[in-house]
This record gives sequence, structure tokens and C-alpha cells, in this order.
Amino acid sequence: MNTADLLQRALRFDFLSKDEGVYLYHNATTPELMYVANELRKIQVPHGKVTWQIDRNVNTTNVCIANCKFCNFFRRPGHEDSYITDIDTYKIKIEETFRYGGDQLLLQGGHHPDLGLKFYTDLFKELKELYPALKLHSLGPPEIAHVSKLEGLSHIEVLTAMKAAGLDSLPGAGAEILNDRVRRLISKGKCGGKEWLGVMRAAHKINLPTSATMMFGHVETIDERFEHLVWIREVQSEKPEGNYGFTAFIPWPFQDDGTLLRKVRGITNTVTGDEYLRMIALSRIMLPNVKNIQASWLTVGKQVAQLCLHAGANDFGSIMIEENVVSAAGAPHRFTAQGIQNSIREAGFEPQLRNQKYEWREMPEQLEEQVINY
Repeated sequence: MNTADLLQRALRFDFLSKDEGVYLYHNATTPELMYVANELRKIQVPHGKVTWQIDRNVNTTNVCIANCKFCNFFRRPGHEDSYITDIDTYKIKIEETFRYGGDQLLLQGGHHPDLGLKFYTDLFKELKELYPALKLHSLGPPEIAHVSKLEGLSHIEVLTAMKAAGLDSLPGAGAEILNDRVRRLISKGKCGGKEWLGVMRAAHKINLPTSATMMFGHVETIDERFEHLVWIREVQSEKPEGNYGFTAFIPWPFQDDGTLLRKVRGITNTVTGDEYLRMIALSRIMLPNVKNIQASWLTVGKQVAQLCLHAGANDFGSIMIEENVVSAAGAPHRFTAQGIQNSIREAGFEPQLRNQKYEWREMPEQLEEQVINY
């Protein structure tokens, strides 16, 4: 293999193999990768703006039996701190989200042993009846797989019912690394990688927009990172023509503060800013059929995220009015609506508010500025 040849092929939007991606990871310089990824970004997102979003991550429940080794958020059934969010709490959070200019809830929780399909469809219907303009970007493949098992239904049956009840899009949560060797070590209670991908195939068949993610920098090998990227690309290539498929890919480094992975196995986050830049660039290179690449400012901070906009990323994600899961493992960074726009401008780009389908939104005329106090 030859670095220059592989980068030329990347510029032609060729699908590079896992081994070719690994070769570039080990042999291409960071400036080379950034240059090629930036050129691809210019072609795929020619308007040159950097998109961002206003939404809120609200947890349906913190009860979970998956027992992931990187999660400090969950509580076992019966724990004194366990909860299921009630409708009055949703109302308070939704109305505050609207005041802050948001239009969407990212609803996620855990693998609650008693919450089946009816719980979620009833919740989605009630929220949409109360707030018809609200968008629900909710759950994720592991939760869909969990509900499917509880109900004895197929993934497509569960997703069809949820979509009919008001689900607008499906996050790429719970992907971590899709290789099952890794999943047995860090998230044994979740669905396997093939099932995660199968849920996404089902979502794409019914034209439910999805995103894809990768949490890296823990127990995985470099080969397993690129295997993950190739599998995402394969599922995207299978989606019915004209359907949304994966609207974006978001890689982020493992956050280790207080996690069992760190306490028991001594696994810490050693991902440097340079390594994250390289993975953003290689995500753009390896995923020529995924239009939007998002930089995870929440986990890497403002300055590295700004550099990512010159390394293939075209999206800054959401200000996340509220976020409890990744933050519980040590992600310290925060943005307001004004702060995220200023950061995009500082990086040399024009900010553009969007929705989950990457359609542009007008800035709300009345927008209350959030006070960061958590």
C-alpha cells in the first residue's frame, strides 16, 4: 500500500478497505489527512457553513440492567436513587427548551426490565399531543433491541409502532465499538454489534432518520475501529434510495472519570487532540456516503473541536441544554447558543442552526440565553 495512492482514491470517494484505513492511520501525517478530509467536506457540504442544534437530553429512566463498564449514570432496579421521569417534569423541561430556542428532546434511558413498547408509545403520543411542534430524537438500537426482546416482536415492528406514536428519528446510541470482543468487555448486557446494525437497517427501511456513533479509546484495537467504520458504511449503502439512512456520524473518546473500566481494569482515556483530529479526518475519508461528520465538543473541548472543522467535520452538534450520561463520566465542556456560534465564527465558518434532518432553521426571534450552572 502507498499513502499517496490511498489518499488519491479517497479524493475520488472510493470505499477504502479496513486494512487501507488502518494503513493510513499508521502512515499518513495529520496534515495530509486533514487536507484530504477537508477537500471531501467541501465537495459533500459545499455551502461551507457549520451546522449546530438546540436540543435537550432528557432521561426517561436511570434504571438499567445492561451494566456497561463505562457508565456512571445507571442505577439497578430498586435502587434508592432510581426514577422514571413523570409527565410534569417533561412539561417543565420542554417549555424551558422552547424558551431557549430548542425544538427537540433527545430521550434516552436504560434497559428497564419493566418498560415495554406501550410505555414508550404512550409517552411519545402524550408528549406530541401536548406539544405538536416538539421533535423526538429518542432511544437507540440497544433500547429498541431490549424492547423487542421484552415484547417478542421484531425490530421493524417496534420501530413502526414508535414512529406512528411520534418518534421522529433514532440516535446512534450504544454503538461504542461494534466488534463483539469489545462489547463483551465493556457492555455485555447490550445487544451485539450485528443486532445494533440490524436495528439501523430496520429504521432505514421505514425511512426513520438515524445517526451513527463510535466511542473509542478504551479496550479496542485500531483494526476494530476501522472495522466499525466499514460496517457503518455498508449499512448506509444498503438503505433504500431516497431514504434518510445515517444523517451523521459522531465519534468521541471514552470518558473515564469514576468508571468501572478505570477502577477495575485501569483503562484511561489517552486520546490526544491529535488522535481525535486524525479520527475525525479518517471518518470523513472512510465514510464517503455519510454526508455530515460531527465534532464532539462535549468530550474534546472547544479548541480541538474548532480544529476538527478544518479536518472534515462540518457539524458542531447541539448545545445540549441538559446532558447527564457522558457528563457523569467526566465530560466538562459546556456551550450556550451564543457561545457555540462564536466558536464556529472563531474557526472561520458561518454558523447555521439546523434540525435533526439537517434542514436549516431560522434563529428564533425570542431566544432566552441559557445560564450554565451545572
